[in-house]
Amino acid sequence: MRYLTFALAKGRLAKKSLEIFEKIGITCEEIKEENSRKLIFTNEELKLRFFLAKATDVPTYVEYGAADIGIVGKDTILEEGRKLFEVVNLKIGNCRMCVAGPEEARELLKHHERIRVATKYPNIAKDYFYNKKHQTVEIIKLNGSIELAPIVGLSEVIVDIVETGSTLRENGLTILEEICPLSARMVVNQVSMKMENERIQNIITKLKEVI
Repeated sequence: MRYLTFALAKGRLAKKSLEIFEKIGITCEEIKEENSRKLIFTNEELKLRFFLAKATDVPTYVEYGAADIGIVGKDTILEEGRKLFEVVNLKIGNCRMCVAGPEEARELLKHHERIRVATKYPNIAKDYFYNKKHQTVEIIKLNGSIELAPIVGLSEVIVDIVETGSTLRENGLTILEEICPLSARMVVNQVSMKMENERIQNIITKLKEVI
């Protein structure tokens, strides 16, 4: 029996998804060791391997078959647009992708004005404004502190992940439109789904029972 390989998005998501896996008997003690320098963690008994990766890379590992299964946020799946199967909503890391900005920007959205949109998620923003709203916008890609963009006049609005909205409120910004709900998902390589169908379907079935 060959190993089934899992790619987990580093950080809180990996920790929470491992807790869910433990409920269905999938464990990996090695990965819990705080100071481990290992890159790949193995459960020999169950023939499972795990590795931690930057969230944005998880869909790439899965699409190319370096991992059979990935756990990653829906935001990353949408932004990366990789060819893979999305099979389970793990219902952790719940938040929303939103258009936000100062209250006065609401009118610009309503009247389909040509505006600038700052975001870490240019593909999601493009899809929303061009394909769903049919509004022509200029999209500016940023890598951090997106809330800063409308405050300093770089953009009229932003597209970003919102959990509670407190950071927005603290900076005088508000949610103007909701694009979609987000949470962690389990994704599967298309070939692995055929070759290891029984093992993967078994995991999917068990996960759905505990979520």
